Amino acid sequence: MSRTDTPTTAEERFARAVRPEKPFNRLRLVVTVAVVGGFLGAALTTDANWNRLLEAPEALWRIATLMFSQLSLADLPRALSFMWESVAIAWLGTMIAAALSFPLAFLAAQNISGRVSVGITRQLLNIPRAIPEIIFAIALIPIFGLGPLAGTVAIGLSSTGTIGKLSAEIIEGCDSGPVEAADAAGANRVQRVRWGVIPQVMPEIIAFWLYRFEINIRASAVLGVVGAGGIGTLLQQSILYNQWGAAGMALIVVVVATILIDALSGYVRRRIIRGPKGRAAKDPETSASAMV
Repeated sequence: MSRTDTPTTAEERFARAVRPEKPFNRLRLVVTVAVVGGFLGAALTTDANWNRLLEAPEALWRIATLMFSQLSLADLPRALSFMWESVAIAWLGTMIAAALSFPLAFLAAQNISGRVSVGITRQLLNIPRAIPEIIFAIALIPIFGLGPLAGTVAIGLSSTGTIGKLSAEIIEGCDSGPVEAADAAGANRVQRVRWGVIPQVMPEIIAFWLYRFEINIRASAVLGVVGAGGIGTLLQQSILYNQWGAAGMALIVVVVATILIDALSGYVRRRIIRGPKGRAAKDPETSASAMV
């Protein structure tokens, strides 16, 4: 056989080769059937008039026309006042959650506390995470009455679980080097946490507090619907009494204020995590230490 026959023979063998079939993925089929079946089961068993979805665009357009065709600048000061109340509720609620969750986060971190403490604290943090803010508000209104106090406490309690859980995960992900250095220097447990853990985790924890503040602004607007203060109260009252111009102005104020606060908070969060411009890359621990 000549050398010129070798490539031809190899090509013929390659052409005759049979590509193996892709194995049948039973798990993917089971998951797909379960998801589709769950969706169909929920849609069929839910007592909802799905035909109304076709009427929704027309209804929304009619309400939007009523709102924005009757706008008046005379309603702006009142809308801004209620929006400021919502921002204040969200800020105070976030600070309450930060104060409550900060010590609990260390008790829930596996690299800081024992197994018993971690298990108990994590279950305590799961309780407020499972209860929405609006349920807290409905339960607290009979205690504190209608107004912003009920909304503030509701947001504070509801946010404690989420902030505490994520802060514990941040603490668990910190570098063990500074902790070991503090231990080698003879530091006790409190000193190891103070000088080895807190300077590392505080920038990320504070950044998450700000992110939660953004979420709580939207939550405070919803709580106003049940009488817990804020811009939601103005929206609910305006729609109830067919004051469409006031409702439209309140809606515009909510959207604009939320966008502005999100943008400002995002900038501050990035600034905290990256540190001072020109210094973060040279000394990443300097900015972390400065936060404490």
